[in-house]
Amino acid sequence: MKKIIECVPNFSEGRDMSIIKEITNAIESVAEISLLDVDPGKATNRTVVTFVGEPDYVVEAAFRGIKKAAELIDMSKHHGEHPRFGATDVCPLVPVANVSMEEAVEYARKLAKRVGEELEIPVFCYEFAAFKPVRQSLANCRSGEYEALKERIASVEWKPDFGPDKWNSKVAGSGATAISARNFLIAYNVNLNTTSTRRANAIAFDVREAGRVKREGDPVSGKIVTDEKGEPVRIPGTLKKTRAIGWYIEEYGIAQISINLTDITVTPVHVAFDEVCNKAQERGIRVTGSELVGLIPLQAMLDAGKYFLKKQQRSTGISDEEIIKIAIKSLGLDELAPFDPQKKIIEYVIEDQSAKKLVDMSLTQFKEETASESPAPGGGSISAYVGSMGAALGTMVANLSAHKRGWDDRWEEFSDWAEKGKLYHTALVNCVDEDTDAFNKIMAAFGLPKGSEQEIADRKQAIHDATKNAIEVPLKVMQLAFDSLEVMQAMAEFGNPNSVSDAGVGALCARTAVEGAYLNVKINAAGFNDKVFLEGALSKAEELLKSAKEKEAAILKVVHQKIEG
Repeated sequence: MKKIIECVPNFSEGRDMSIIKEITNAIESVAEISLLDVDPGKATNRTVVTFVGEPDYVVEAAFRGIKKAAELIDMSKHHGEHPRFGATDVCPLVPVANVSMEEAVEYARKLAKRVGEELEIPVFCYEFAAFKPVRQSLANCRSGEYEALKERIASVEWKPDFGPDKWNSKVAGSGATAISARNFLIAYNVNLNTTSTRRANAIAFDVREAGRVKREGDPVSGKIVTDEKGEPVRIPGTLKKTRAIGWYIEEYGIAQISINLTDITVTPVHVAFDEVCNKAQERGIRVTGSELVGLIPLQAMLDAGKYFLKKQQRSTGISDEEIIKIAIKSLGLDELAPFDPQKKIIEYVIEDQSAKKLVDMSLTQFKEETASESPAPGGGSISAYVGSMGAALGTMVANLSAHKRGWDDRWEEFSDWAEKGKLYHTALVNCVDEDTDAFNKIMAAFGLPKGSEQEIADRKQAIHDATKNAIEVPLKVMQLAFDSLEVMQAMAEFGNPNSVSDAGVGALCARTAVEGAYLNVKINAAGFNDKVFLEGALSKAEELLKSAKEKEAAILKVVHQKIEG
């Protein structure tokens, strides 16, 4: 499996699109990476770029982007609303798939060393890549911003981790760069119905983890309270793993709370949004919407949508598309500009749109493809699709039951069943293409050359592996379809009585899927020489078929009883 790292460099240019384009061209000159997002901000005079790829390619692309930024951006002339100290201000590496944080740290330090030595740019390693605890905080590394850099890099305490520690014309132009390995960070702005930066900052201090400095008497002008070491005592904010400041955005004519959520498993987007709403309301201010800078993981949007659905006492077992729509509207993500999930959700952006999938076809196209002279999709894919439709029917009954008038106190019970049904019908629909892919792998294995002993051995192993996979996929379909029967059984017994026939049809589909997939297990098992594997697979398949028939009969008995009264 490929190792994937995300890189999110922030460049100190958000107005001149020709400069931004040259930087992204330099990044994209590494063909193996995928550029996901370019998000310039005029007021902040800053552009957030996001790209992904295998680690070595990402490091090379980041290096080229940093090099080009240093050539084109003169920090001695830079002005913007956002804190900054370099042409490439920050360059974090984020492990996405099959990469540990320890590995990400190694790659971050490798990049930092190259930037310092080859480009002669002062580099500070922060967060997980930091060499000293005090440098884990980006705010500490960037304290005083560009204007304080000349004195700081010459000091013993803030000597750069890599690169020059003396001020010269080159450093004056490039500034410094902070490079890190970190968890997925979400840059998120909450919009307010005020133009007051001071009031926005007050709300930011209320919520951010660092809070505000404690003062005697007047909370703004009173004497700062210190501890026994002479350090200011702080009143912590309400949100962990959250950084926030208030600012005024001239482009929009409003003040915002600019938030960095550094660990969304601790403070998710929807929790931050609601807390800002509460603190704003306490100060007579209203939140009007919010803005996502860069990309967001799919799960974060689904969690947000489900959170707001639950507040409305509505079922969460609906399509991802509908859940995301609820999240967008509830968070007001489309207030300042349209929010396109295909361009803002990381999984959607990196999805291979060129790959031809059966499940993306219309019903008519799928039917015609099945009827064509092509051997795939065949019975295995059809079994998976029938099973997905059966589970979808069970989910439908659960959602109708959750929304039934007079059953308001049971919405959560049926929402849970709808979630289960959705899990099964989503997994089964994914098996539609898995089964066809399994068949294609067998055909590809048989087509391998066999001109030498090594080629014969390789071909034999490929056929063995492909055949085993072609048995495992329909076996998985059998298990999923059988498991989905529990949803139809519950809905037949306890769901909306007006939809009991739908639960029955769902059970018929599920049993059909089990039996259809069973036929595929058997036909693919014919001639397979791994007897130990076959014995276990066939035994499991036969037990699943027997159990599915029994459960289908029990469900249909309930359905007929309810229909007949």
